[in-house]
Amino acid sequence: MSPPNAVATPSAAPRRIDWPALATVLTIHLLAATAFSPWLFSWWGVALAIAGCYVFGTLGINLGYHRLLTHRSFRCAAWLEHLLAVLGVCCLEKTPGHFVATHRAHHQHSDREEDPHSPLGSLFWGHVGWVFVENPSLNSAAAYEKYARDVLRDPFYLGLERNLRWVWVYAAHAALFLIAGFGAGWLVSGSAQEALRLGLSVLVWGVFVRTVLVWHITWSVNSIAHTWGYRNYDTRENSRNNFLVGLISNGEGWHNNHHADQRAAAHGHRWWEIDVTYASIRLLRACGLVWDIVPVTAVREAAAAPLHHLQPRSEPPRKKAAAPHAASHRAPELTPRQESKHP
Repeated sequence: MSPPNAVATPSAAPRRIDWPALATVLTIHLLAATAFSPWLFSWWGVALAIAGCYVFGTLGINLGYHRLLTHRSFRCAAWLEHLLAVLGVCCLEKTPGHFVATHRAHHQHSDREEDPHSPLGSLFWGHVGWVFVENPSLNSAAAYEKYARDVLRDPFYLGLERNLRWVWVYAAHAALFLIAGFGAGWLVSGSAQEALRLGLSVLVWGVFVRTVLVWHITWSVNSIAHTWGYRNYDTRENSRNNFLVGLISNGEGWHNNHHADQRAAAHGHRWWEIDVTYASIRLLRACGLVWDIVPVTAVREAAAAPLHHLQPRSEPPRKKAAAPHAASHRAPELTPRQESKHP
């Protein structure tokens, strides 16, 4: 199944470098590189970084920022929603409001000039280049009003936008890692030098290395999963299901499935498409913490008109022929059926 002839790419208009973003990304990468010095390297640190990718990346970004706040794929109590959002903030991928606005704009204009991070013009641009330039069309009150109004209606998220509070949240959680590592080192060794070494090791591996890993996993969905892979659905952009990205991102790399059925909580639609994020949602439901999970519906109007359930489009959705395998899925429903109801 061949993808449509999507256009687009970074606009030829002059762009201004976002120096704070560029400096932040370079600094965090340099700090992460110190993890491989003999004084800071440890296999415990490696394990801590991997575990952190799940706690902060999968639960914070995939489950909190993306499937909950952006697409409302399930519901949960406000305290849990806010906790997941804080975990996402600790990945330094900007505020929940900014993430939601950027991602919804991506869906509405996917692989067109207005797409914030289409890789069709440049893989580097789609991966990280877009982070290094200012985007006035997104960093504005009008964009937030258009794409993230529902999120910023909550004073909690609005507060994170003010006075760089989200940056202070990241700094505070980094300090906690340092203090915890120092305390553990002191208890185990009784040596200030060993306590400092362990504290810095925990900080570097648990925060900086993990942040870099989560960044590149997220960015790989934007770049690689719009460039290489297979397509289950004939969507009107270049989204792909990429096996490697699907695995390392815990389910976000089944990107063609996601573009075809954006509100569905599950991104893996075939048995081999492992989706750890969706498994986590189901586990939370089993614990009674989430409900109203939006199920997969293979043939939906949303596949032809991305985000029509969130934003009205200026042009009517185009009718598309059903994919050859679509008959094996449920018929489209006007209102998505919920898998479960909260008691």
